[in-house]
Formats: sequence, C-alpha cells, structure tokens
Amino acid sequence: MNHAIVFQSDFGLCDGAVAAMHGVAFSEDSNLKIFDLTHEIPPYDIWEASYRLIQTVEYWPEGTVFVSVVDPGVGSHRRSIAIKTKSNRYIITPDNGTITHVKLMTGIEEVRLIQESSSHLPHSELSYTFHGRDVYAYVGARLASTHITFEEIGDLLEVDSLELLPVIAPVLEEKEIEGTIDVLDVRFGSLWTNIPYDLFKSLGVQRGEKVEVTIQNDPRFVYQNIVTFAKSFADVHAGESLVYINSLQNMAVAINQGSFANAYNIGTGTSWKIKIKKAPRMIYEN
Repeated sequence: MNHAIVFQSDFGLCDGAVAAMHGVAFSEDSNLKIFDLTHEIPPYDIWEASYRLIQTVEYWPEGTVFVSVVDPGVGSHRRSIAIKTKSNRYIITPDNGTITHVKLMTGIEEVRLIQESSSHLPHSELSYTFHGRDVYAYVGARLASTHITFEEIGDLLEVDSLELLPVIAPVLEEKEIEGTIDVLDVRFGSLWTNIPYDLFKSLGVQRGEKVEVTIQNDPRFVYQNIVTFAKSFADVHAGESLVYINSLQNMAVAINQGSFANAYNIGTGTSWKIKIKKAPRMIYEN
C-alpha cells in the first residue's frame, strides 16, 4: 500500500526545484499521493523547518513520509538521515537540527543513515548541490511507495547522536513564567511561544481574566502590557491584544485582526524572551 509523501523546503515556487522533486517522486510511482507542507521557509532557517514539522506531522496518517530540505550544508560532511517517529511517521532530512522539535515533543523511535553515494537518483551522481531532488525526494518516494522498507534505507544510528538546535525550556518562578518566542503564525503575525498550557495553568488565570505580558530581545525591552487571556480572537475587540492557546497547546500572543509581530517589530528565536504573569486586580478592575 502506498503512503502519502509530503514535501517541505526553503526553495520557494519561483523556479522548477519543487516540481523536480515532485517529478522524482511521481517517476518512482505514479500512484503516489504527493503533497506540500510549505516551500516558503526563509532561506537556511533550520529552526523554522523544525517547527513547521512539529506543527504538522502528527495530523497525517501513520506511515506518511515527510521530506524536509532546508540544507545550508549541502555537499558537506553533514549526514543524511531517515527517522521513524514514535507515532509511526517518517522524516527524510539532513541531520542538521531539522528534527529538533519532533524529537522533543513527539519522540523518535529509530534513525537510519542514508548513504548518499548509493541512495542516489540514477544518473545524477555528479551533482552535489541538489540533494533535495537527488537523495531526499528519491529515498522518500521509494519508502512511501514501499519499494524499500525503512530498515533497508541504511545502518542504524543512535538517536542521541542526532544534531539538535539549542532550546531553552520555559520556567515558572515566583508566579511568573518565562519562555521564548519560537515562531510566528506568519500570515497573521501572532507570536507562538514555547510555554505549554499545562504550565500556564499554574498561574491560576481563567479565560476572560488579565495577564501581564513582557517581551524582550536581550537585553532590550520591546513590549509590556496588560492583555486578556481569551478563548478566541472574537473575545476581544478588533485591534485589541490577547493571549490564547494555539494549535500546539502552547500559549500565543496576537492582535485581533492585526499583526502583533509587525506592530511591535518582534522576531523569533532563543534571544526573544517572553514573561507572563497574572495581572494584579487593582490594575485592570479600576
């Protein structure tokens, strides 16, 4: 039985790179179901590639094969890998940190080394700059079409040997949570934090109540205000800020019908810190 294959890259759609990867997959098996996660990852942004995978992977059926190609080290000695998650999805990708959030939030069952010299699209052996087409799409399509098994891809690797991006865990101290702004809801400019709702519950804040949000980009303070913890955007007026639970069950900050990121020039990454605490009643009830 064929499985779906889902592509992600930083290639964009302005040339034929994505179509070439689709063509490789289709040539391997014309019955394959081919989909795209996104090809609008900012160039070389491994962190965002990692986050978009965890945003998506668990919602696809078991056996789905993801091919993620954000590969600033293409042609170097970085490894190419195939992973099987604990929930039985597969990811074909460079070993450069792309699987960081999947490993932390879903878990990895097994890792196989892709030997680029032997797992290579026929007649493309002289190309070292388009492994997305020549290695990853090719191996991913063979796996999704069941022309090879996961075990046949290559030798086992230790899960602990994988490259991971630095991650800072959120902390709760003195009734205030500090976390990081991991990624943007790009189109709408919401801030997605690494603060899970289960930790946020420790503050004892109910929906409709107020929290104090402070954002800094080391060491500069960028934003501080009192906002509503809301169920949805419709719970506040247009142009008003809110804190809500996003689709990953983490806390997020937004402006109803506006871009929070654009309004306050906020970026993402471990240097962008966010603090949330329950607002004193005397501030917001007067």
